[in-house]
Amino acid sequence: MTDRIAVEDLNEAEARRELTRLAEALAAADLAYHTHDAPEISDADYDALKARNAAIEARFPNLKRADSPSDRVGALLADGFAKVAHRVRMLSLGNAFEADEVAEFDNRIRRYLGMDDSAPLIYTSEPKIDGLSLSLRYEAGHLVQAATRGDGETGENVTANARTITDIPQTLTDAPEVLEVRGEVYMSHADFETLNAQQAARGDKVFANPRNAAAGSLRQLDARITAARPLRFFAYGWGEVSEALGQTQMAAIERLAALGFQTNPLTVLCDGPEALLAHYARIEQARATLGYDIDGVVYKVNDLALQARLGFRSTTPRWAIAHKFPAELAWTRLEAIDIQVGRTGALSPVARLTPVTVGGVVVRNATLHNEDYIVGRDSKGGVIRPDENGGAKDIRVGDWVQVYRAGDVIPKLADVDLAQRPADAIPYEFPTACPECGSDAVREPGDAVRRCIGGLVCPAQAVEKLRHFVSRAAFDIEGLGAKQVEQFHRDGWIREPADIFTLQERYGRGLQQLKNREGWGEKSATNLFDAIEEKRKIPFARLLFALGIRHVGEQASNLIARHYGRWEDFIAAMDAARDPDNPEWERLLGIDGVGEVMARALVGAFAEPHERAGIDRLVAHLTVEEAARPDTSGSPVAGKTVVFTGTLEKMTRAEAKARAEALGAKVAGSVSARTDLLVAGPGAGSKAKKAAELGIETLDEEGWLRLVGGT
Repeated sequence: MTDRIAVEDLNEAEARRELTRLAEALAAADLAYHTHDAPEISDADYDALKARNAAIEARFPNLKRADSPSDRVGALLADGFAKVAHRVRMLSLGNAFEADEVAEFDNRIRRYLGMDDSAPLIYTSEPKIDGLSLSLRYEAGHLVQAATRGDGETGENVTANARTITDIPQTLTDAPEVLEVRGEVYMSHADFETLNAQQAARGDKVFANPRNAAAGSLRQLDARITAARPLRFFAYGWGEVSEALGQTQMAAIERLAALGFQTNPLTVLCDGPEALLAHYARIEQARATLGYDIDGVVYKVNDLALQARLGFRSTTPRWAIAHKFPAELAWTRLEAIDIQVGRTGALSPVARLTPVTVGGVVVRNATLHNEDYIVGRDSKGGVIRPDENGGAKDIRVGDWVQVYRAGDVIPKLADVDLAQRPADAIPYEFPTACPECGSDAVREPGDAVRRCIGGLVCPAQAVEKLRHFVSRAAFDIEGLGAKQVEQFHRDGWIREPADIFTLQERYGRGLQQLKNREGWGEKSATNLFDAIEEKRKIPFARLLFALGIRHVGEQASNLIARHYGRWEDFIAAMDAARDPDNPEWERLLGIDGVGEVMARALVGAFAEPHERAGIDRLVAHLTVEEAARPDTSGSPVAGKTVVFTGTLEKMTRAEAKARAEALGAKVAGSVSARTDLLVAGPGAGSKAKKAAELGIETLDEEGWLRLVGGT
């Protein structure tokens, strides 16, 4: 996987794939955080993704995407709010995580301004509030508009809601004619606890943390709900102003305080990186006692004239940076390790913890990622200590573990205190059987995840497998789509694909009939039963694809069906191929387009008793059509196994393979004793050498075309 390759080791193709993955991951994280107020990854993980994206773009500038996360602020706007175009963009801040990055921030500014190291350069330093950014527009001293940041260019109009926040003045005295005040809406820890208690008492949703509570409360379509929520506001900046608030950042903040806005009392002046870091340490020390959540400290050049000279990058100001805190940590006891089976069969370990409050959130569970993360051993059998890259740990039930917040909703373990390990703690043994269905749980080479191969018979995977089974490229039963199959499964009518073909027998007669269900009638029920009957006759390739075997897609299903022809022959071959010394294993691997990973998945699915029983129950209701084979009478290559290698100059490799298959040949991807003919273009290497060693007939492209040209 490209996410495991260091940036400096990526080639261009890998870098392009990684930029695509990062763009998708960051877009999903932005949507969850900014639009849905429900973050899915931690700030630290998000920052790491952004930093990796920036590093790859720096190394491969020609690969930078048009939708690069580096050029994006915020996310899409939520439905239901009017849009507001910001007169002055609301940008995000660049991040620093280490002391040397703060020093580099100072050096970078001095280089840009042409200042030497001895010239005075003053900064403001203030806590970074973990809330929701808000812009307040005043005209002639009256609040006329409030807007969220949105994507930085356009925000959501939340004026009615903002008017309900007591920290936000409705009118200002002696203010500029036009004044946009910017700050953060937040909720105190005490108010958050009270709100959650009230929500729980009413049976309503409780919030994961104060930030989510504040964001969700401000973005209510009914302002009366916002009015009932204890929201607060800190002012820290401004947008459009008709006259300057002061000549320095600190003077402007003091002017906002004089106008009636709440400003953070921990905002101070610092005369260089050392002073900035000292203030950072003081705030970090006091963090737990502030009564509200912060996630770092913001440094800004104090002189507004210098801010104007420094200007902006595409998404961040040059004159400011956020020095982020490490993820919040707490120690607690690991009481148990449970295994959850996902919709794709992945076995995911979950830590059950003695409840502990971490940054205002009561944490009872934490992800343990995968098997290697828990059972960590080095080459000599020693414990692999935790590392910041998610490395393996030796984690045991009863351990004293350190927990940190990830995305405020996904706690993770940061460390294990071996000094407090109980004497009777034993190494954890990861299950090799699915706890849901008892099927084998296997790990493929190079895969960190162990997966249940029960497939069709595993309750945890059932809905996903059934959705796939009735998809358009699979059985495509008219009237039985994803929505219907999910409902039937929820009601216990369909547990596995075979149940579809007994549905009429079980629910077409008697007191509980399909026609009597809400949304169904005599006609629609009859139509569905008729559509199911039509699918009792199914092409080999569609059936194989419908089974949803890992790594076996639609194209591979067609290749395999054409190769074996009859379903019965295929099943016999899969049974024989369980023995790697059986010729059928090599025959399977010889199919062009079938690699060892796919071959193992195929053989494993039909060898697993639970999965095989489910397939057999299904096939008992079906007539599987033999795969169509072309008329190859008179073909010089019918029945022969052909391998192509090297560069073909008069046709593509795909065209050559298709032509060979149309003439009844079997196209293989590797040379073996079963190969009849090798077609070798320029650049042929090891395959040509092996063919020569085995005495296999070899033709160049011209010879191949002469051979098949008249057919």
